[in-house]
Amino acid sequence: MALKRKRSVSQTGIVAFFVFWMHFAIGDVSYSLPEEIKRGSVIGNIVKDIGLATGKLSLRKARIDTEDNSKRYCDINLSTGDLIVSERIDREALCGDKASCVMKQELVLESPMELHRISLHVQDVNDNSPLFNEDLVKIEIQESADRGARFLIEEARDADVGQNSVQRYSLRENEHFKLSVDGNTVELVLDKELDRENKEAINLILTAMDGGSPPKSGTVGIHVTVLDANDNAPVFTHTSFCTTK
Repeated sequence: MALKRKRSVSQTGIVAFFVFWMHFAIGDVSYSLPEEIKRGSVIGNIVKDIGLATGKLSLRKARIDTEDNSKRYCDINLSTGDLIVSERIDREALCGDKASCVMKQELVLESPMELHRISLHVQDVNDNSPLFNEDLVKIEIQESADRGARFLIEEARDADVGQNSVQRYSLRENEHFKLSVDGNTVELVLDKELDRENKEAINLILTAMDGGSPPKSGTVGIHVTVLDANDNAPVFTHTSFCTTK
C-alpha cells in the first residue's frame, strides 16, 4: 500500500508541474520588422501589447531571453517598455531562401515568474542584386545550326526572396538571337541563321532584374563563337590551265 501511495503522490506532482508551466507561459506576442533595421529602433511596446504595468518592469527584473539559447536580437527598455533592436538582423544569414523567417525571443519576469513568448517576423528587403556565376559565358555554335535552335544559359541567383528575387531577363537587341524564359530555364534561341564567313563571333549582353522598388539588376556577357561548316566547295582561281611536257 505504501508503494502505491508513493506512485500517486508522484503523479500528482507531475500534474501540478504541468499546471504551473501553463501558468508560467501565459502570453504570446508577434511583431513584424524589416531586416537590416537600425540598432536601437523600436519594434513595439510590449508592455502595452500584453497589458503590463511599466513601473513594475524593474521590480520584476524584466529581461529578454531566447528559446533555444540562440543570439538575442532585441532588448527591453525598462523605463518605457519598448522592445528595441540590439543586433544586426540579416534575413539571408538567418533563414536563407525560406519564405518565412521567424525569430523566437522571450520576455521573462520574476516575482512571480512569468514568460511571454515573442515572435519576430523578419521581412526581406531588397539588399541583394541578381548575380550570374560567371562574368562571361562562352558558347560554340555550328554555322549550320537551324533557326530555332536553343542554347541553355545558367540562371542568375538572388539571395533575396519573393518579389525581391529574380523576376525577369532581357537580352540586348541583336541580329541573330532572341531570349526564351520559362520559369528557371533561360535559353538563347537562334532567330537568324549564322554565316561564319560574314561573322566569326557574336557578343551578347544578358540582364537579370529583380522585382524590388527600385529594382536591382545583374548582367553577364555571352561570347558566341561560330564554328565553320563544310558549306563551300573548292573554287579554282583560274578557269583554264595549261600543262607542258
